Amino acid sequence: MAVYKNLFAHDLAIVAILKNEGRYLKEWLDYHLLAGVGHFYLYDNDSTDDYDAIIRPYVEAGLVTSKRISGKAAQFAAYDDAVQSHRFACRYMAFIDLDEFLLPKTNRSVVEVVDEILSYNEAEALAVNWQLYGSNGHEKADYSRGVLERFTRRAPVDWVVPIPHRDIPGGNAQIKTIADPRKIALFTSAHFPIYFEDCYAVNERGERVNSYCNEPVTADKIVLNHYNVKSREEFAVKVNRGRADKDENYFTAEWFEMYDRNEVFDDGILKYQAARAENFSLETEEHQLERMTDALTEILSAYVTGVMFADAFETALTCRAVSSYLREKFPDDKHMEIFEETSLAAAVNSANALKISDVRLLLSELPNLLALPYPVVEDLRGVSIQIISRLMDFMRAHEFWKGYADLEHLRRLLSIRN
Repeated sequence: MAVYKNLFAHDLAIVAILKNEGRYLKEWLDYHLLAGVGHFYLYDNDSTDDYDAIIRPYVEAGLVTSKRISGKAAQFAAYDDAVQSHRFACRYMAFIDLDEFLLPKTNRSVVEVVDEILSYNEAEALAVNWQLYGSNGHEKADYSRGVLERFTRRAPVDWVVPIPHRDIPGGNAQIKTIADPRKIALFTSAHFPIYFEDCYAVNERGERVNSYCNEPVTADKIVLNHYNVKSREEFAVKVNRGRADKDENYFTAEWFEMYDRNEVFDDGILKYQAARAENFSLETEEHQLERMTDALTEILSAYVTGVMFADAFETALTCRAVSSYLREKFPDDKHMEIFEETSLAAAVNSANALKISDVRLLLSELPNLLALPYPVVEDLRGVSIQIISRLMDFMRAHEFWKGYADLEHLRRLLSIRN
């Protein structure tokens, strides 16, 4: 079972880093809103175009959270920040780029498809295969029309080719990730995060995926349309912009010739977009806050009467984060402080039956939790020291000495009192 979905502000958020991609931003945002995305965490990597003006109405509508991030190869830092800062705000996060569009193969939302696939196993993430689109023979850029309208020809579904200069599988074998952000440790790849120890991703068939690629390519339920090259003129701009995940830039003329694949006509994404637009509506902030407040009240009222909830520890930490969020929205409502303290008590009381992922989540969240002004925080500190001590016993028995030393440092820090 999973954490009650009505607790979250958003079912699905997209995390993306971008630089000088204002020409494509509105189409990309509007499409994904139609596809059921509830929020966007955008990291602006030193753009000098009209990015701020384009996103302003989306920020004002509560649909975009924007943050500046400077320097080269900043993608992993952006993704890690999104997970650490917003993991309790959304059930799922998708980590994709501005030239990628999530496409369910029916007219359902992305979330509905992800829920259906993950409901049949215990996975925490979905690996979605690329479908690479070519230039449609366009040499020049026609910015008067959108990407989806201009580029309607792609490679065959099962097209796989070694990436130039790297000798690893490329083409449609590569995947991007939609995941429960509370199960992510960190990013060392833009395609595939490192999960907590007992967590993993699957493809749309429920088969386990352990890296940045999934072969054979699966494309029956959901794909990620990747407009990698666009026109030759636009590709030249991409080459000059560089990469967000590496200092080295692999985008070359050789790359264009290899990835400019146009064998198959496929305008399915345009039909999906039109079908989704027929009954499109956004949840109002008023309804969102009411839904979250009701869910929080229901869960914590049940806890007080002795009824434990599904995924008790993760749910308790989510309730704590939701309480804090609602306290900011309703600063005069003292119930939110009571809810936050009760959530921490629930976390302490459920700490005797933690999964490894729960322990990792606890250790990741401790700096935020220990700063809270409630007496129960000292109980949480004591529980954390006990959990760390048990982990240290395990690591010593198995001679995992580096992990043992790291935990010893953390245990000593937790034992310090002001």
